[in-house]
Amino acid sequence: MEDFKADLADYFADLARYRMPFGRYQNRAIYDLPLEYLQWFVERRGGFPSGRLGELMSFVYHTKADGAEMIFAPLRKGGKSGGPF
Repeated sequence: MEDFKADLADYFADLARYRMPFGRYQNRAIYDLPLEYLQWFVERRGGFPSGRLGELMSFVYHTKADGAEMIFAPLRKGGKSGGPF
């Protein structure tokens, strides 16, 4: 369980910093990308970019698709990177 919490904290630390580096939503926080845009990557592009950006986009996509977007609320309120734990 501690490994899971550490991994999740790492995701939130990166989500607090990463911005979309290209495209229609350039400079927008990854956690604020619309679900439809993330879905477009899955359907039209065959998946997300490689590397940490793609990992974060996939995490956000699955979180939003599962209806758990509220876990990003602390980031939107300017909270630090600890996430929901």
